[in-house]
Amino acid sequence: MRTMGVPLGRVRGTAESVCNSMGVDLEDCSIKQAGRREVLTVIVDKDGGVDLDEIAQISFAISEELDSIEELEEHPFVLEVSSPGTDRPLTEVRHWRRAISRLVNVSFIGDRDDVLIRVHEVDGDQVTGTDNKETGNKEVNNENGAVSFRVTEVDKAVIQIEFNREE
Repeated sequence: MRTMGVPLGRVRGTAESVCNSMGVDLEDCSIKQAGRREVLTVIVDKDGGVDLDEIAQISFAISEELDSIEELEEHPFVLEVSSPGTDRPLTEVRHWRRAISRLVNVSFIGDRDDVLIRVHEVDGDQVTGTDNKETGNKEVNNENGAVSFRVTEVDKAVIQIEFNREE
């Protein structure tokens, strides 16, 4: 896909290089048309999250690198850098690691029942938590409500918003 006058892969590669050098993960990079300009959206995250000062530094660094690409001189764009929203599906082991202590709604591949779990531990691609539904779920491993599975068994998982969350 070509956009902004250069392949999206090159723009993404530039953003990823900057992110790596700043100790953050590039979660997503996309370009959308907005009138005459294009909007380059870069989503970043790291263990412990990113704060607004880090977002500003990352945005400045990515902008500087993109400004050095000659092909972009004639293509105006808006750069937006942000952290992922709470509705982002958990698709990578690092997403699960960052969800420790959070409540997550999990749908599995196949006929396994959905669960609402509190994530307690992530070891490799193995996730362990406790079932938070009173459903008599047959997937619960014992009377304590322990649930464990591999990330590869998950069809969809999303963190649930908790307004009165205990830390």
